[in-house]
Amino acid sequence: MIETRESGEMPLWQSGFQPRRFLSNRHLQTLAGNYLRREHHLPPPESRFFKVDAQSLVRCECHWQLDASNEPRRERMTVVLVHGLEGSSTSHYILGNGTKMWAAGMNVIRMNMRNCGGTEKLTPTLYHSGFSDDVAAIVNTLIAEGCKAIACVGYSMGGNLVLKYAGEIGTDAPKELKAIIGVSPAADLSASSTALDQGINRIYQWHFLERMKTRYRRKAELFPDLYSTHDLPRMRSIRDYDENIVARYCGFAGAEDYYYRAAAARVVDRITVPTLVLHAQDDPFIILTPQTRAILLANPHVELVEPQYGGHCAFLAPRAGDVDSYWAERVVRAFLMAHSNHAATMSEDAASVVAGN
Repeated sequence: MIETRESGEMPLWQSGFQPRRFLSNRHLQTLAGNYLRREHHLPPPESRFFKVDAQSLVRCECHWQLDASNEPRRERMTVVLVHGLEGSSTSHYILGNGTKMWAAGMNVIRMNMRNCGGTEKLTPTLYHSGFSDDVAAIVNTLIAEGCKAIACVGYSMGGNLVLKYAGEIGTDAPKELKAIIGVSPAADLSASSTALDQGINRIYQWHFLERMKTRYRRKAELFPDLYSTHDLPRMRSIRDYDENIVARYCGFAGAEDYYYRAAAARVVDRITVPTLVLHAQDDPFIILTPQTRAILLANPHVELVEPQYGGHCAFLAPRAGDVDSYWAERVVRAFLMAHSNHAATMSEDAASVVAGN
């Protein structure tokens, strides 16, 4: 079932969020949102490689709405979904959003950031929070191939990427780009890195850091002439890793230079595309600074929604009937449909959404 609203009613993303019973704690929300098992209902994808620079490819899983001739319906909204740190195109929130977008009649592109999803061989570079040009390359390719309406949706690190992309293109945004959405976006990288190294958040930091080290070791095995693992064992924080690996090998003067140059906060004032930023006030480790909040609120093209609860990329609400508990995913779908030239067509398709999606 999909939420609908009559003209004049409050949009879903402005209607407020209430956490599921017993999940008002930020950490319980975050953990439940990450580990609760769920199903997705997507058809088999077309695996596609997009060239994002002279030496690098990224792999995307593409789900096209087909016409009677089995050709992609490129007039439909095409949604590029971008995962977070150490995620991939198979992250549960990517599959969950993809299921909802697909059922609503949209084309779905599940992007793997460079090196993610087992694609380390496709580029000699590492991946980091500043590669918004990769999103731009995919969008530009889709436009060149005839897609008429495109949206980008990113979670956490992916949220930073899509917001940074939108800010960098500014008033040059293509007419085909209809919407940008960042869910729990890591737009203030330095503040969020500091938060990860405090108190109980170090558990999250350890989880991310161990996976980052494992990925880096695989990269060093593939490209031994480019990367050294000598200093890896002594790194105890994300900031250590960013200082000694990301900055060293990706052309930054240090961690703080990387955080500044890669952060969407630096350019969100220039966004001109309809944009939704969804960020929980109780997010354990993604910090939205007062300065960035003020900039977002001052931009007439941006809607900033900050519920009191929600944790990090979770937003688990009470389930009601055949409406599932993934509130953020339903908000994403509603915002995209509100900003699509084909909302009427998609609403008709969405009537057949299976129960629970």
